[in-house]
Amino acid sequence: MAKALLGYVGGPDPRLLSEMRRLQQRVQDLESELIRMQAENDALTVASREDSLLDSIDVTRAEPALA
Repeated sequence: MAKALLGYVGGPDPRLLSEMRRLQQRVQDLESELIRMQAENDALTVASREDSLLDSIDVTRAEPALA
């Protein structure tokens, strides 16, 4: 009788709980992927800035290397 009442009142549905856990895990996975991609993007931004410093050197006016 108690089980019937609990089901009638709307106790926790195992399928709903399972789906909620699956979605929470998916959100955590996506958040960690976002953090990883932001770190990779930051590293690429720094690397591109370093490359632009090399581009700013005027090779035609550079002094010859000592031999």
